Order: sequence, then C-alpha cells, then structure tokens
Amino acid sequence: MGELEHKYEVDIKATEKKQKLPENVKSELKESGMMDEKGKLKLKGVSPKMLKKMKLEYVECPVLKEDIQFIQCFVCPNFQSRVMGKVLCKGDPL
Repeated sequence: MGELEHKYEVDIKATEKKQKLPENVKSELKESGMMDEKGKLKLKGVSPKMLKKMKLEYVECPVLKEDIQFIQCFVCPNFQSRVMGKVLCKGDPL
C-alpha cells in the first residue's frame, strides 16, 4: 500500500481544558449528521474514550493559520490520517 499524498505533517498538541467548537463548525457537524441536536458528537469508528481525548487536543492548522480543536481538523476535507501524534493534511485551500 502506498503512502497517502499529503502536503503537511502537523503535530497534535494537548491542552489541559476542553476547547469549545466555533458555532459555524457545530452547524456543519449537525448538517452532516456527526452531531445530534443536543450537541453530542457522533463520529463513526471513534470510541467515547478516544473522543474524550480528542476534545483535549488541538493542532496549528497550516491552511487556516490558527490553532483549532482536533475535532475540527478531524472532520476537515483536508484531513488524511492521524499517525503517531501527527496529522497528515492535504493543504488544499478551504
């Protein structure tokens, strides 16, 4: 199997407190069925334990040029894969 095509390898960083998702991201998640009306995330293939860990992580997004919550990165169309503490990002403009 070949390596995934990616432009950036972004380090995943941890924080002590939960971060809030921006309202525009929440509405996108609700539209795509990844979040219910009460605001509870429902990501396929992600265990509740892993989801809790993901809420305490963030990345320095090379496309948006700002720190974003990992969940926002995870649902981004540029997200390729998470490998050993790094995110493989396509780097396409959003």
